Amino acid sequence: MLVEREPLPESNASPDPILQPVSSERGNMSHNDGYEFDWEDLGDIKTGRPNLGQETSVLSYRLLQFTFKDVLSKELGGERCNQLFIQAGRLAGQQFCRKLLDTTLPFEAFISALQKKLIELKIGVLRIEKADLANLDFTLTVSEDLDCSGLPIFGATVCDYDEGFLTGIFNEYLGREFSAKEIDCWATGDRTCRFRVHPA
Repeated sequence: MLVEREPLPESNASPDPILQPVSSERGNMSHNDGYEFDWEDLGDIKTGRPNLGQETSVLSYRLLQFTFKDVLSKELGGERCNQLFIQAGRLAGQQFCRKLLDTTLPFEAFISALQKKLIELKIGVLRIEKADLANLDFTLTVSEDLDCSGLPIFGATVCDYDEGFLTGIFNEYLGREFSAKEIDCWATGDRTCRFRVHPA
């Protein structure tokens, strides 16, 4: 037997905001319209992760990176995949430099601040092996690198993203186009990543 229920009274209250789609003033996070990175899109991590905090594991970072590489290389080819990782790293390096570093510092002070920030964020331990300031030619090493330290020996360098990241930082700091190329890598049998950075 069906029991007729009285209709619920109409409510003037706003819909529950938790059930509503979150809108962004920038409005560029659509899956179909493309996306342009903005530092603010990284969000308020402190508020969003009050218990887990701002750090994650190298395992989860590498899982993200290497599965991206797998899919992109199968879809676009290995060379194009590497180019895109370099391009993304460059964008990240430029934004990282703009937001977290003081580009008005002299070179030695800037590098010192960069070293501290990379350690603070557990990205790696940066050292300068060679700095030819007259020709803007540098050789850098990154130990305990987030991308590759501890990997199996692949017989090829794998830190494409790091190449772009360093390129972006030097572009932003020195105000001209640079190129960073990895010449030694954990994945080639070395125990540190080594990069040559020079004007493009």
